[in-house]
Amino acid sequence: MSEAVEVFRDQRYGRLLRAARRYLESHDGSLDGSVGIRNPTDAEREAVIGITGGFPPRGAAQLRVRLSVLDAVVHDNTGLRLSELLEAIGPKLRYTSVVEAHRRGAREEALSAAAASPLHEEAAWYRTWLEDLTGDGTLGTMIGRGTARRTLLRAARVLELVTDRPEGTPPLLLPDLAVTATGDTKALNHGTALSRLVLRALALRTGTDRPDGAEERRALWESCDVVLDDLASRVLVLNLPAHGRGLGEWLTGAARHATPFHVTLHQLVHLPVAVGAPIVYVCENPAVLRRAAGELGTGSAPLLCTEGHPSAAFHRLASAVRAGGGELRYHGDFDWPGTAIARQVTRRHAARPWRMSAHDYRAHVRADGYPLSGRARPTPWDPELAEAMTVHGTAVYEESVAATLLADLAG
Repeated sequence: MSEAVEVFRDQRYGRLLRAARRYLESHDGSLDGSVGIRNPTDAEREAVIGITGGFPPRGAAQLRVRLSVLDAVVHDNTGLRLSELLEAIGPKLRYTSVVEAHRRGAREEALSAAAASPLHEEAAWYRTWLEDLTGDGTLGTMIGRGTARRTLLRAARVLELVTDRPEGTPPLLLPDLAVTATGDTKALNHGTALSRLVLRALALRTGTDRPDGAEERRALWESCDVVLDDLASRVLVLNLPAHGRGLGEWLTGAARHATPFHVTLHQLVHLPVAVGAPIVYVCENPAVLRRAAGELGTGSAPLLCTEGHPSAAFHRLASAVRAGGGELRYHGDFDWPGTAIARQVTRRHAARPWRMSAHDYRAHVRADGYPLSGRARPTPWDPELAEAMTVHGTAVYEESVAATLLADLAG
């Protein structure tokens, strides 16, 4: 860099040249305007005097310089135009029109790549997902980072693998899904941009809210038959005899002694069972199952417990009940997350709500109960239930109605 150019690297010109850079970039290189600096130092004031030939008073709150004048002074001293000087000092100027053209091109390229997925034609939730990413600025952020096309292609591939799976195939392990789609076993770990994008899409696919917290993320993955760990995914069972080597024998033995039994997804996949029970009840809270085991023993009807959000193990065992001709009857908490779980189970497994009506809620609601929190959810099996819960604003947890549930189980 020439000695004349080096002069302009002095800090007395720093703020003035940064202001000139911002103006030129936002006005596509135009020299028609002026730039200024606020509360100038004595050194900055002397620099402006040298450029303009004027003598602003000491203590002036702001000094302004016309860009055409600054350009002429730069040219006289360095032989360069102002824009050339700024690029010589660095970094390269990024004109708004060029940047916007690049962003538009990157946006169209990324969306075209995502639209090439078969899901774009087949699934309304997929198209809504892309529209949402465009509308809330997520796509723009990825474009700014230069990752939009690659990340959307990876997300589309993950969603294709999750969606296009034959009925009855074993659930996917999350690391296996990640490596198949991207070549990286950790690409779908919590916190990655890819995992956030995919979970947003899966929430739309399943008609649920975006997950908030580790438990809801796990539940959303597992509702789509993707598991973080097939040994950790489990369902609690009481009095459900079954046929099948190993696990079927264990379940039958546990039922003979009214012993609560945890079944893992790994067991269900590797030791499949056939279930012939005509009616199987389902509860959300293990306290209900514990009371059924302790108070009813072998006199209790078959009972599954989701222990909160249903796991992939629960879904697989529930499917086995349905495949054997059985009917599921579901009860959960009368709070908004509980109604969301009830909606998922009744929709996915054609389960009948079990004492989950507005009448049942009103029979147990108390004025001093726990207040409802979170967003209200619909209760399509009984729309009046959601209305009653909204009016009372109070939750009714499953433990408080256990005596009523046990009477049904005993019957």
